[in-house]
Amino acid sequence: MRRIILSSGNKHKINEIKDILKNMPFEVLSKNDLGYEDFDVVEDGRTLEENAYKKAKELQKLTKGIVIADDTGLFVDALNGQPGVHSARYAGERATYAGNNKLLLKNLQNVPEEKRTAYFKTVIVVIFEDGSKLTAEGICKGYIGFEEKGSNGFGYDPLFVVEGRDKTFAQLTEKEKNQISHRANALKNLQSKLEAIIEDFGIK
Repeated sequence: MRRIILSSGNKHKINEIKDILKNMPFEVLSKNDLGYEDFDVVEDGRTLEENAYKKAKELQKLTKGIVIADDTGLFVDALNGQPGVHSARYAGERATYAGNNKLLLKNLQNVPEEKRTAYFKTVIVVIFEDGSKLTAEGICKGYIGFEEKGSNGFGYDPLFVVEGRDKTFAQLTEKEKNQISHRANALKNLQSKLEAIIEDFGIK
C-alpha cells in the first residue's frame, strides 16, 4: 500500500483528513509520524493554493514520497473577504483560536445577521514522487453568529453557522461535520481525481 504524508501537525486537521480518506488505498501518515515535528514553512502565499503547494513541495523534498497539504480560509463578505488567507493569523502571528474569534466578533459588532454571510474554503495540493501535482478545492457556506456556540471542532467553528443547519460547526458531531465541511468537499473532489489516476500511478 502506498503512503500519503500529510504536511500538517494540526491534530484536528489530521484526524479529519484520515477519516475522510480511510477508504482510499493509501496508508495515511502525518509529518509527525515520520519524525518531522519541527518541519514548518512560512505561509506567505497570496492565495490558499500557493500556501498549500509550498507546504507540500517543501516536505516532498525531504520525504520523496506522495505528500498532501492544504490551506483553509474563512471569507466573510461584510469584511471584504477577511480574514481569508490570513485566517490562522488574523489576530497576529501568535494568534490563538480564542483571539481570532474575539477579533472577528469585534469587527462584525454592528453587522446584522443577513449581512454576516461567509464561507470556508479549502484548497488541497498533492505532489507525487515525480513532481506532478493534483489540486482540489471545497467550499462550505454559512454565516457568522453573534456568539460562540458548541464545544466540538476548532478555530472559527464555534462562530460559523452552517447554511441550512442552523448550527455551528462546533455544535455538530465530528461525523456530521466530516460529511459537509469545506475540507470534506475538497477531499471528495480530490478522491474522485485520485481514483481516476490510480491505475496510471500503480497505486495499490
